[in-house]
Amino acid sequence: MIGIVRIALKRPYTFVVMAIFILIVGCLSALRAPTDIFPAINIPVVSVVWQYTGLSPDQMEGRIMAPFQRVLTTTVNGVEHIEGTSLNGYGVVKIFFQPGTNIATANAQATSISQEILKQLPPGETPPFVLNYNASTVPVIQLALERASPSKIWRIWA
Repeated sequence: MIGIVRIALKRPYTFVVMAIFILIVGCLSALRAPTDIFPAINIPVVSVVWQYTGLSPDQMEGRIMAPFQRVLTTTVNGVEHIEGTSLNGYGVVKIFFQPGTNIATANAQATSISQEILKQLPPGETPPFVLNYNASTVPVIQLALERASPSKIWRIWA
């Protein structure tokens, strides 16, 4: 340790130049470093939400979801797997694509096939909502406020 101090005292300009070099390289690397907190994550998933008021989950599965999923497997390119959930009056189909699939093309194909299959579905069926999943739309934290008592005390639930 003392040897480094002796060299620094004998050659002060060398250590001054080295300190300036470290300062310049440090500033340049800090400016060029990526600053995005959430990196770009391309999740190739499209969700299609069907609505038909009055159908039970079994009827929704048999009359709307099954025909749509059957057509998806033969007409949309790059499908990895399909997941469907039926609720009272609603049906949600998640279409998972192979990595590297162009999500705009996948969305266009899913939208066009959902418009085409409307002719085969029960009368009065409306076009579905077609949504893309994006990592930036997933909530990081959810906050809810609740009033505890009439004395205007608020609780925060996170």
